[in-house]
Amino acid sequence: MAQSFRDLKVWNKAIDLTVLVYRFTVDFPKQEAYGLTSQMRRASVSVASNIAEGSARGTKRDFRQFVKLARGSNCELQTQLVISKRLLFGDAERCEAVEDLSQEVGKMLSGLNEYLTDQIRLHSLRTDN
Repeated sequence: MAQSFRDLKVWNKAIDLTVLVYRFTVDFPKQEAYGLTSQMRRASVSVASNIAEGSARGTKRDFRQFVKLARGSNCELQTQLVISKRLLFGDAERCEAVEDLSQEVGKMLSGLNEYLTDQIRLHSLRTDN
């Protein structure tokens, strides 16, 4: 496991995702500043933030819970991307880049969740014997 959340590839990709979301939403209609723009930015920030907070909690069980929260925030973002596309907000190429990276981050979070689940299971087997 990484020494710090900053060493985790998924955290770094989540930071990249947040930057892309901010760039994508910059041209959204001004009346969306407190609506979809804000929601998308907060969801993307939440992905990286939950990874960082969970890794600092000290137990794999706690970390796994925060990874699940990060996955949820990433799914929120994906839903908001669908809405923004239907409303024709933002640049189509940037939207595609955000979607692609969000899917990649989602896969990485699923993998991290599986790893942590396996580690928790192994620890439980060792302590039960």
